[in-house]
Amino acid sequence: MPEDERKYPDPREEDIMAGDRRISRPDSALPDWYISDASYRPIPIAWFAAAVLIQSVAVYAIFMALMSKSGWLTIALTALVSAAIYLRSMARGLKDAGSGWKIALVIIISVQFLFVASGVSDRL
Repeated sequence: MPEDERKYPDPREEDIMAGDRRISRPDSALPDWYISDASYRPIPIAWFAAAVLIQSVAVYAIFMALMSKSGWLTIALTALVSAAIYLRSMARGLKDAGSGWKIALVIIISVQFLFVASGVSDRL
């Protein structure tokens, strides 16, 4: 079939379909599946929850692994890991969050650290 006889749809006048999907329509240059304002934006609660959960697992593992060691070693490692988790969370996305998320993270990380410190107090 010569090129002159092919009928290509004009996207300015009619929908262009690909099977059952509309890939272009007259009132928009974008396909119907593309939503320009729905791009991924990390939300603060995701970074906050990740930090809290990771710290919970990490400090529990440290507490259990160092059960027979000095309490000072457990406290030092827990403080180091907690600070690293806080700094990593800030670098990943919380630095751009509101101050409430940052304050909440400091409070929760401090509380979990204090739980470990009180748990090893008899080994000091």
